[in-house]
Amino acid sequence: MLNQLQISFSEPQEQLLSKRLSMLPLAERALRTQTAEIVVKEEGLGALAVSAIVLKDATEEEVCKVFDPQVWTIVSGLKRVDALYKKNMSLETENFRKLLLALAEDVRVVLIIIAERVALMRTLNAGEDTEERRKVAQETSFLYAPLAHRLGLYALKTELEDLSLKFTNYTIYKDIAHALNEKKQQRDAYVSAFIRPVEDKLRSLGLRFHIKGRTKSIHSIYNKMQKQQCGVDKIYDLFAIRIILDSEPEKEKAECWQVYSVVTDMYQPNPKRLRDWLSIPKSNGYESLHTTVLGPDNKWVEVQIRTERMDEIAEKGVAAHWKYKGGKAETGMDEFLKGVREMLESEQVDTADAISDFKLNLYDKEVFVFTPNGDLHKLPKGSTVLDFAFSIHTNLGCRCVGGKIGSKNVPIKHVLRNGDQVEILQSPQQRPNESWIKIVKTSKARNKIRQAIKEQEYKNVADGRELFERRFKNWKLPLEESDVMHLCKQLGFKTLSNFYQAIAQGKIDLLDIREKYLQMQQAQSESQSNTNTISASEFVQNPNQQEELHQQEELVLDDTLRNVAFKAAKCCNPIYGDKIFAFVSATSGIKIHREDCPNAGFLKSRYNYRKMKASWSNRTGGQVSAATLIVVGKDNLGIVSNISSVISKEAGVMMRSISIDSDGGNFEGHLTVLVDSNDQLENLIRKLRNIANVDSVTRK
Repeated sequence: MLNQLQISFSEPQEQLLSKRLSMLPLAERALRTQTAEIVVKEEGLGALAVSAIVLKDATEEEVCKVFDPQVWTIVSGLKRVDALYKKNMSLETENFRKLLLALAEDVRVVLIIIAERVALMRTLNAGEDTEERRKVAQETSFLYAPLAHRLGLYALKTELEDLSLKFTNYTIYKDIAHALNEKKQQRDAYVSAFIRPVEDKLRSLGLRFHIKGRTKSIHSIYNKMQKQQCGVDKIYDLFAIRIILDSEPEKEKAECWQVYSVVTDMYQPNPKRLRDWLSIPKSNGYESLHTTVLGPDNKWVEVQIRTERMDEIAEKGVAAHWKYKGGKAETGMDEFLKGVREMLESEQVDTADAISDFKLNLYDKEVFVFTPNGDLHKLPKGSTVLDFAFSIHTNLGCRCVGGKIGSKNVPIKHVLRNGDQVEILQSPQQRPNESWIKIVKTSKARNKIRQAIKEQEYKNVADGRELFERRFKNWKLPLEESDVMHLCKQLGFKTLSNFYQAIAQGKIDLLDIREKYLQMQQAQSESQSNTNTISASEFVQNPNQQEELHQQEELVLDDTLRNVAFKAAKCCNPIYGDKIFAFVSATSGIKIHREDCPNAGFLKSRYNYRKMKASWSNRTGGQVSAATLIVVGKDNLGIVSNISSVISKEAGVMMRSISIDSDGGNFEGHLTVLVDSNDQLENLIRKLRNIANVDSVTRK
């Protein structure tokens, strides 16, 4: 075999290769020999590739002892690709094709596996159909032919497609091949007759050119038959004529259209079949003029017109034909594969040496990983074990404590590599936390982690609230929502949610909270002396506390329920006329809140099932409600008197309490007034805002 390939090896290398070949079964030896011939004669590879083919079953020590380490790189790539077939997975997936490419660090690995498949297909017999042969042929059509196409190996790609058709639908293949062979001489004569007058006319115009004729592949003809739902005798473009001009750059388009004019003057064109990729090239840079004309004997002929530059782009511009047939461009792929094809076809470059330094980075932005069952998952490059867990299932991700790759345990932040088979380790006690967001790479994992954290926060809030209310109830301490808000602020929490979470997580002691609550109650119960001060800096008034008013307004719940006992929530003090909703409290019955209550968002999001629609009914009059106003302004003599005077003059309004603090020439007053409706309160607010040195009046 080695002598036939005309490749020289050192004596130790030749001895090892001969030994390894002799150990192989006869059928396997013949297959590897044919594979080696293909990679050398049809793909342009050399000694390294041939050595890797023969030594595919050897160990690293055995290979590296007498060969360049690059040979082991190729051999290990071939071993990893072979391992894919042992996994329980479907080959009919784009992910598998990408994984095949990604596993091959050296481009020669992909070229060798294509050659192996060509050799295998050439040795299959077309006789009686078998399921195994059909499976191999379908796999070839789906996986290997597109790989060959992407690498610019158009002859091998066409052969693989034709052989696949031969073993999946032998009758059709035989009929098409027979039809083509039967009329080959007739077809060649027809092409000559078609191009002869065209050549004469173009020469007379002084154009430099050459003309090619090509017959479509059997597989391509079969596809057209399927698409057009007709027999081979009805396919009019079994061959195409390509006119290639040697034009200067500035004359390219003009000369292409000149040739088009010559052809369409001689032969009648089909205007529906004109394709102008000169004016607007394809997205991959493909430029050409395509037309279909009625030639001698009323036969349709496809004519392609382009320049040498355009033809080079069409032939070497990677995947141009593949995209033309409906494929999708892949970022970062074109330039790489163009370089591979140029190296394979160049006569001036030592192909084997050039490719040895060329790494396959087609899918350097993706990583492919297996589950223990062999299911394949595609993730962005840099993804971790935690990403992989969330890609399988959200619950698995939330309980993930690490992974197992081979026999080695790895942490959740371990970065995955192509071909890893990962078992996720989990614990029911594990919970997602904020640090996980920095570990994961995928948006799916990040979103699921945030969602899980939010759900845990909601649970903590509910648990903390339940524990807080139950403990205060056991202590027989009265508790209103306004008291909780004050307590929350005094303890330094911005929101009630944070307060309840801290309780659930044990960050604050409920005994400390009780002590703080009792101190707050004591401070609020201390009466402050009532004085006739005339400036805010000297004024604190706390009139005798009145009995808590009994609400007489009739309330309507869910548009039907009336005469229901309720309380006005102290956190927002709703009054008649406010937009309200009812909330069924766990300890205090039905409470009425304003729609703009500071606690409304929390109550609706966490306890929406306790919320009820509520509205005020017509009332008989005479009922009053308490409302608290916050007045802010500049402190000066008479400000308190002015505020009191406005309130005392307002019919039907009584002042229940007033407390004013002054600091640095400014004051903030908290007024509690008794009014009978929202309208009366709004009228009072407007009048207070008109007082000199009052900057704002807002309702608490």
